[in-house]
Amino acid sequence: MSATVIGAAVTLLWLLSLALRDASIVDIFWGPGFVLVAWASFVTAEVTEVRHLVLALLVTVWGLRLGGYLAWRNIGKGEDFRYQAMRRHWGRRFWWVSLFTVFVLQGVIMWVVSLPVQVAMAADGSDTFWPAVVVGGALWAAGLGFETIGDLQLARFKADSANAGQVMDRGLWRYTRHPNYFGDFVVWWGLYLVALATIEPWWTFVGPLLMSYLLIRVSGVAMVERTIGKRRPGYEEYVGRTSAFLPRPPRR
Repeated sequence: MSATVIGAAVTLLWLLSLALRDASIVDIFWGPGFVLVAWASFVTAEVTEVRHLVLALLVTVWGLRLGGYLAWRNIGKGEDFRYQAMRRHWGRRFWWVSLFTVFVLQGVIMWVVSLPVQVAMAADGSDTFWPAVVVGGALWAAGLGFETIGDLQLARFKADSANAGQVMDRGLWRYTRHPNYFGDFVVWWGLYLVALATIEPWWTFVGPLLMSYLLIRVSGVAMVERTIGKRRPGYEEYVGRTSAFLPRPPRR
């Protein structure tokens, strides 16, 4: 069921991107897409328990916050430079190539990452291990708070014209170069623990593991680090004293 929902959603989103000539709307859909999966899994579950509702609500709060923030940040700014580069590379073929390389790919990743949520919703919950729910919920809250504060601090920094072209190295950004990605990392391992409370979906760790890999090695830290040094004077010095991902005190 969830695969069908994701497939329909990304196809409609792709059609909208053709009309708008803006493939970067897929970024805004990333968080809300997980919300869609969570509630589709919830309403189609044979049995719904309190734990199922808790899991759906946790995903909803995270997904809508992220989607809302990206919408506020991106709408009206034009297509992201990454998709512009793809558009130049593929030329006239981009309209259909983007369906598979951008939208379907994101849908597949979304389906895999959300496996803990999907499988947990299908479990009857009769053997719920509530300490895992509590610990997982605490991790989720810590991750959500970390990325939310990081995003707010960065937005406030960028809003000050005196900081134009400068490196954000204050607040949480003093301890990690990517507090938003680290927060997402913690959120999804927290959700995995909440899902693990049923014991059954232990193997769904592949979901948060894939998310972790993407955040660190592919579309998160690695992608940003490849270009930001050219755009921000002093970034190399910042790299030398600040952790890339896991928060820690800055080096002298």
